[in-house]
Amino acid sequence: MKKIIYTSLWVLLFPVLLSAQQVNVSAELRPRYENKNGYSTLLKLGEKGASFISQRTRLNLNYQQDNFKVRISLQNVRVWGDVGTLSSQDKSSSFHEAWAEFSVADYFDLKLGRQEIIYDDSRIFGNVGWAQQARSHDAIIAKFKASDNGKLDIGFALNNDSQAGIKSIYSNVAGYKTFQYLWYHTKMNSFGISILALNNGIEHLDVNNEADISYSQTFGPRITYKKNNLSFNAAAYLQTGKVVTTPISASYYAANVNFKTTSEFNLGFGFEYLSGKDTNDASTDLKSFNPIFGTNHKFNGWMDYFYVGNHINSVGLIDINAVVSYTKDKFSAKLVPHIFKSASDIYNGATKMESNLGTEIDFTIGYKVVKNIQFNAGYSQMFGTTSLEQLKGGVSTKSNSWTWFMLTFKPTFYSSK
Repeated sequence: MKKIIYTSLWVLLFPVLLSAQQVNVSAELRPRYENKNGYSTLLKLGEKGASFISQRTRLNLNYQQDNFKVRISLQNVRVWGDVGTLSSQDKSSSFHEAWAEFSVADYFDLKLGRQEIIYDDSRIFGNVGWAQQARSHDAIIAKFKASDNGKLDIGFALNNDSQAGIKSIYSNVAGYKTFQYLWYHTKMNSFGISILALNNGIEHLDVNNEADISYSQTFGPRITYKKNNLSFNAAAYLQTGKVVTTPISASYYAANVNFKTTSEFNLGFGFEYLSGKDTNDASTDLKSFNPIFGTNHKFNGWMDYFYVGNHINSVGLIDINAVVSYTKDKFSAKLVPHIFKSASDIYNGATKMESNLGTEIDFTIGYKVVKNIQFNAGYSQMFGTTSLEQLKGGVSTKSNSWTWFMLTFKPTFYSSK
């Protein structure tokens, strides 16, 4: 039934789209081979890694006319073999994006529908583009041009399971019942300044067994500087409020500096601190920072040991890293070593353990085959410690690695530009 609906939609819309002022119809096919051998957590005794191929397929439509624009992105995500060769049904097909943006005035645009929300370096709001399914929200965003160099976004979301007229607890599929946020950005010469404030609400049953929403707040500034071959950025966020009835008190600090040594080479150093909680701390307070809607795969090592579906409400993290990158013509390469430490204390019974969690080495290459075809590959190795074993289980002395190869095809079928 889904296939029939999608096909009918495109057949009906296509003649109209061709007559519009600006139309772009494109696709993305992204098969990726992975060998996970201790990915996201240490392998246990007797366990072996696994290999598989996943694929993202998207059909994108962008339409623009006068003072409004529309984007529709149909998406199918699969693991090769998860649908039988004679199966009459597919799965994992959806609208990744389906939004419209309307220009109300010269200084005010309104965007609503299913959409990706990305701000700054994607630490708090990101589209998680590495994941084949990626992330998008059902939201309304009011976009204001605050000044010649300043812009202000105000966002709102409200989630429900159905159109039922009787109130029920939201199943929390999206991870939140509602949010409201404010993001302001301005530029001053070589500097950029952003301020983000997010109010995130989770629905739950209160002590009287009635529906209630608890709110947590994440807020703080981020600054950037770029001049000639030098660039720098730093950010600081605080979290407060509650999750249900549990108070939150957490913090985040980061700084990165990059220097373009030649036209091909770039050298960078970074530091990141995410607060945590001692493993023997008996209090119920939440002291661990949560990046919430961030593209966490981009940070703290590409093997996703931290904050990608794990390590939430744990001991936090200190990440000291470096970046060596090379780009020339169609080829690129990057080497990123990380030293990980716990931000809070780890205990094995009454014994306090070392804060060192291990070292990860990430390496990736990329090659632009032709205009619309990109090849990427990577290899990562985690050298864990007994402290990491204490947190995650598994054996640090086993070889924990990750290898991947990916081809991305982005053809444009039609463009009126």
